[in-house]
Amino acid sequence: MPEKNEEFNFATANNKLYVIGGNGDGPKGLVMEYDPAADKWTKKKNLPFTADHMAVTEYNGKIYAFGGATQSQAAGPGNIALNTSWEYDPVADSWKSLAPMPTRRVSAVAAAVGGKIYVLGGAGHHPSAKDLAAPIGGNTPHRSLDANEAYDPATNRWETRMTMPTARNHSAVGVVNGKIYVIGGRVGALNITSAMNVNIVEVYDPAADLWGAAGMRLPVVGSGFGWATYRGKIFIVGGETAEAHIYSAFRSVQAYEPATNTWTLYPRMPLARHGVNVAVISNRLIVAGGHIQGAGTAGAAAHADQTDAFEFAEK
Repeated sequence: MPEKNEEFNFATANNKLYVIGGNGDGPKGLVMEYDPAADKWTKKKNLPFTADHMAVTEYNGKIYAFGGATQSQAAGPGNIALNTSWEYDPVADSWKSLAPMPTRRVSAVAAAVGGKIYVLGGAGHHPSAKDLAAPIGGNTPHRSLDANEAYDPATNRWETRMTMPTARNHSAVGVVNGKIYVIGGRVGALNITSAMNVNIVEVYDPAADLWGAAGMRLPVVGSGFGWATYRGKIFIVGGETAEAHIYSAFRSVQAYEPATNTWTLYPRMPLARHGVNVAVISNRLIVAGGHIQGAGTAGAAAHADQTDAFEFAEK
């Protein structure tokens, strides 16, 4: 990768991987493009704002970025939750501001189904909070969120849908057969050092606006993953944990198949890391960047610029 950092957000558009944001010693505004056909990285124009831990997804060749965390000013307090919405056009290398989300949140996930984009979970303020510009995380009062809000790109409008059964942040997400699967993540707090990872898999049917339990739980329990969907399977890559006896990143690659309600463990990544950026393009699972320790440890020295690819036998 052209520039190493931590906590990028990612999406795939037009057979290229886009890596956005970063938070190193404060939120960044980086945009980088990886073209696997040429095995080439290109730095694009920076974002018109600085944020990390956004909910990012692709729809109709455009990339959408929602919420995240920013700073009040350069070198000022971080983890200020945003409700901003942006559309990125990879062809024009340009950003456009959209209608804001109803809920400010950090570390939510986003998925597009049926012409709408659903932004799920995250962490944010308590409902009674009066100062929405106050930072969240650490010892600052905040909570995991069960928010489920749908954005319609055709009308630039939001609507509130059925809330998630389990409020959580730093989850993984995938869409199979028109249904959204939210996998793993953290309950309680935003930061891994004060939260608890969960192995829960829940499924949302946007057509019926209903949630349910998907069944088989995540085998390697964590949060801060990368993810991608390929041939009816949702791949969960890397991640991290923090417990009394261990604080580390993972090498695991695990895949959930809703049709059979089963998990498969794939060959592990060469390098353990969390916050990885993932895409499936053609028959390759691409894994780029990340942080080789648990969140916040070892500083910039633990940022990875490595790009790996796992090749599937089938196309």
